[in-house]
Formats: sequence, structure tokens, C-alpha cells
Amino acid sequence: MISIETGTAELLCEIEERVATISLNKPHKKNALGDVLTPALRRTIALLEEDERVGVVLITGVGNAFCAGGDVSGMGTESNKRPASGEFSKAERVESLLEKQKSLTLKLHQLEKITIAALPGAAAGAGLSIALACDLRIASKRAFITTAFANIGLSGDYGASWFLPRLIGLAKAKELFYNSERIDALECQRLGIFNRIFPHDSFREEAQMYAAKLANGPVNALGKMKKNLNSALEQGLQDSLLLEATHTIESMAGSEASEAIAAFMEKRAPNFKF
Repeated sequence: MISIETGTAELLCEIEERVATISLNKPHKKNALGDVLTPALRRTIALLEEDERVGVVLITGVGNAFCAGGDVSGMGTESNKRPASGEFSKAERVESLLEKQKSLTLKLHQLEKITIAALPGAAAGAGLSIALACDLRIASKRAFITTAFANIGLSGDYGASWFLPRLIGLAKAKELFYNSERIDALECQRLGIFNRIFPHDSFREEAQMYAAKLANGPVNALGKMKKNLNSALEQGLQDSLLLEATHTIESMAGSEASEAIAAFMEKRAPNFKF
């Protein structure tokens, strides 16, 4: 196991079996985001994208929660401080939040590696947005989600209004936003929000095995699959066919395809650890 320095005890990161596990480490506050944790999370995600030792990035929370969203008790303690010249303008505040969103949930969505959110418990507000931005979501049977924004009089951020309708449809997403109700693990799986549910007692071990299987697969091909699928939501069939053709030709020229074909012919499991 390899430890990665994040710059704060509020965020842990370790690499094992090509899985980089990022752990939000504020269990006393249900891993709420804040002015120390969130910048460290952004930096770590960007760092792992370039790390060749990493095949999959898994985000989870220490304790019994994934992430309770923004820390309401300290919300805006840095971002809303007044500069010497006076107050921030509305445009400046919008631009600041936009950049924060782009460097976190947009970055996760576009990351060239597969991302997995592993929920031991609650994901709420912006914490839910982070989970939705990941490619896959796996959960303990005790996990639940809630949009939660309405509970604090906010309209929502970090992409939840973009991700959620694409998973469950617009009408149901509106219901979850307006009512802020808790949705348990089984219902999340039925709706298509959770890909897999594991027993609570063995959740972390099961999550590691689930991620390691992907991390030790053909990660370059999986990254191209991710681009194909993400792009298909926003473009026409002809553009998707062109992107698929480009990625297929690129994949055929790579070492992963050579190894997979050789393994198939030799009737053995492929080894993608080049």
C-alpha cells in the first residue's frame, strides 16, 4: 500500500492494487466539505489523473457517512471574506463558485480514469453531487441519499441538477430536489443511482475488490469507453460513430489489445500491468 500526501489530515489517500482510495476524513462532521478538505480533494484528484500507478480512483468517507455536503456551520468562511477594496460583486462570486465546481465535479466527470463513489452511509447536498459525478456508485445497505439543498434554502450546485436527471429522468429528479426526502440504498439501486449494494459489515472490503477488478483491467480502453459514453449524451450519432472509430483504431494499436488477444488465444487471463 502506498500513501499519498494530501496536505491535510482531513483527506487521506492510498494506492492499493492500482486503486487510489480517497477518503474524506471528518467523521465527526459526517465528512462535510470545507475550506481545508475541499481544496485538498481538488488537488488530489488532479494529481491522481497523472499517476501511472493508478487505474481507478475511488472516493469514500471515513466512518458512517460518505459526505454530508457543505459544512453549514462554516459555510463561506473563506469564499465570502471581503477584500480590502470592499465586497465581492455578484459576478465575482458566481465566477469563483463556477471555478470550484469545474475543478471538482466537472473534473471527476471528465477524468481520463474510471471514478467510483463508495458510500458507507449518507450522501447529501454537494456530497451527493460528488457521488453523481463519478462513473459508478456502490453503497452499503445502510447508505442513503438526499438532495438536501431545499432544507437550507439553496437551489443546488456542483452539477446535481445535470447528473441526476440523466440517471433517473427529469420528473423524478425534480421530486427528489423539491422534497429533499431520504432515498434508501435499495430504492437508489432500483432507480439506477447505485450500481451495486454490499453488506455493511463487509462494505469496504467488497468496494476494494470491485474497484480492483476494474483497476487491473484495460484501463486505457476503459478511459476511451468513458469518453464515448459521456460524449454520446451531447452529440449526434454520426459524431459518436467517428469518436468510436477513432478510439477503436487507437485501442487496436495499443498494448492492451495485443495482450488481450494473446491471452484469449492462449486461454489464460490477460495481464494488463505493463
